[in-house]
Amino acid sequence: MRLKRLVLGAAVAGLVGVSVPATQAVAQDSLFVPLFTYRTGPFANSGIPIANGMHDYLAMLNARDGGIGGVKLNIQECETGYNDAKGVECYDSVKGKNPLVVNPYSTGITLALIPKASVDHIPVLSMAYGLSASAVGADFPWIFNPPDTYWDGMSIALKYIAEKEGGFAKLKGKTIGFIFLDVGYGREPIPLLNDFAKDYGFNVKMYPVPPSQMQSQGSVWLSVRRDRPDWMIMWGWGAMNPTAVTEAARTGYPMNHFIGVWWSGSEGDARPAGEAAKGYLSLNFNAVGANYPAIKDIEKYVIAKGQSQTPKDQIGENFYNRGVMNAVVIAEAIRNAQRITHKKVIDGADMRRGLETLQISEQRWKQIGLPEFAAPIHVTCQDHNGHGSVYVQQWTGKGWAKVSGWITPVKEKVIPLLYDAAKDYISKNQPWPKRTEPCDDKTL
Repeated sequence: MRLKRLVLGAAVAGLVGVSVPATQAVAQDSLFVPLFTYRTGPFANSGIPIANGMHDYLAMLNARDGGIGGVKLNIQECETGYNDAKGVECYDSVKGKNPLVVNPYSTGITLALIPKASVDHIPVLSMAYGLSASAVGADFPWIFNPPDTYWDGMSIALKYIAEKEGGFAKLKGKTIGFIFLDVGYGREPIPLLNDFAKDYGFNVKMYPVPPSQMQSQGSVWLSVRRDRPDWMIMWGWGAMNPTAVTEAARTGYPMNHFIGVWWSGSEGDARPAGEAAKGYLSLNFNAVGANYPAIKDIEKYVIAKGQSQTPKDQIGENFYNRGVMNAVVIAEAIRNAQRITHKKVIDGADMRRGLETLQISEQRWKQIGLPEFAAPIHVTCQDHNGHGSVYVQQWTGKGWAKVSGWITPVKEKVIPLLYDAAKDYISKNQPWPKRTEPCDDKTL
């Protein structure tokens, strides 16, 4: 495991020669935000731009604003390689240093940390990944997954497909293929997909891709050619995505009927297939592009000063902006916690309160220099997700173009299933602690 300190609070630098423990000084004088990242391994092509975006936005706040609320951010990366065991090692290495929040950036790592969070009182932010049922705040007070669950994403993908086919009733008798990374992440939305299939009479064909075969999918796509599904939905990550897009194009699958989740829509996922990828679709909940005041400030205060690992030609790409959005959620939750507690140096328990009452309105997105960058985010004590709107983007051969308006999840379908899933999870993980944390928003 490699723990790399990227940005230090100014107060820490002044402690040279002072005989107090460094971790204690950090806890007292800065806001510790560890970032679990993977710049190495088979998922690095997806992990690197996200890590860069997270780091650069938080570093920009340090350089431009002196941190948040007058307190510097202490940003540390811990390399997980997208490995569950290494992710837990990263968690164990930081949990004694008053981390405000951990960002596992892996469904597998998130699942491993969920039981630990309530014991250690450290919030886990799994932004649009992880255990969908953790959106239920009554049962998972320390876990947050805005702006959407995987079940929201599946419902939106199916809603988009249904719209193109003339309505959900028109899906009867059709076949929808589901190609997925065969780990917890890829399997997460299957119950909802099967539920929709039962309700609307379409068939589902499953195409699991083991992690060891992410770059060797020839047999999978031969099966797709044989089965000829009317639509394909992908839950891929890392090296799986560009391989799948390339193989789909090679087998002649119609790219405008191939739609990926928001983790299957980076430039690096479509670009390797060249012009053949033109028409490929994916979900997205953040904007693409660098023409935003906040991103211009990142360029000015961080990248131009040599304080970033981001190549200039990747600024504003989709997953870079995804990392920026993740950092915005962290920063806004910190501001909110400072406001609620009247404390500048907060702890994990305070951060939980800040996350649990987080609201990023359309006006607030504009105020922070990211107008129309994402849909509003609204988290409550009862709902740790918000079930926000998502749009569909399409690969032009050179970049992503927005080809739909904002699409809302099928909440009436998703939310009851989330509550059932939460009950099921708790029943299988007894004894599970009952919530004792008070609600600032009084919604529970």
